[in-house]
Amino acid sequence: METGSPDDTGTAGATEAAREEPVWTGLPPGLLRMRRLLLVVWLGLLTVAAGLLPGLFLGPAWAFLALLPSALAVWGWVMLERNWRSWRYAERADDLLISRGVLWREETVVPYGRMQLVEVTSGPVERHFGLASVQLHTAAAATDATIPGLDPAEAERLRDRLTELGEARSAGL
Repeated sequence: METGSPDDTGTAGATEAAREEPVWTGLPPGLLRMRRLLLVVWLGLLTVAAGLLPGLFLGPAWAFLALLPSALAVWGWVMLERNWRSWRYAERADDLLISRGVLWREETVVPYGRMQLVEVTSGPVERHFGLASVQLHTAAAATDATIPGLDPAEAERLRDRLTELGEARSAGL
């Protein structure tokens, strides 16, 4: 038995396992900022309405109803960050992984060869925040997937790469 020689089977197995582990990419913070702004705007309006209208028509004691939407806004502020942190995606050799969810984790695997259409969309609010979403369509409606809140350049890069890989994989079918 030689001393000092590495165990080839142990290191090769560890290297191979590390190579197959996906490299996850999270969503940019602009999505969290956009969602928090929408939360504050809508629940701010609801807070004013819940405090002002009952206070005017039923008496000042009813203005405490404004506390409910305010408490909901604080809870939503924290939950939005937890949800934002849960979203991530990984490009692998044969498929795209999308993972999301806080209480119920959901991981979607979309094989490149099954992709039929890759869209980049951006509504007016998303454009204001410099964001875009990538929508993946497959033959099976259950595996359609979306990656929200990406930088537009990253969304276009991802669309081009997924389209290229999809065409290359589907050519062999």
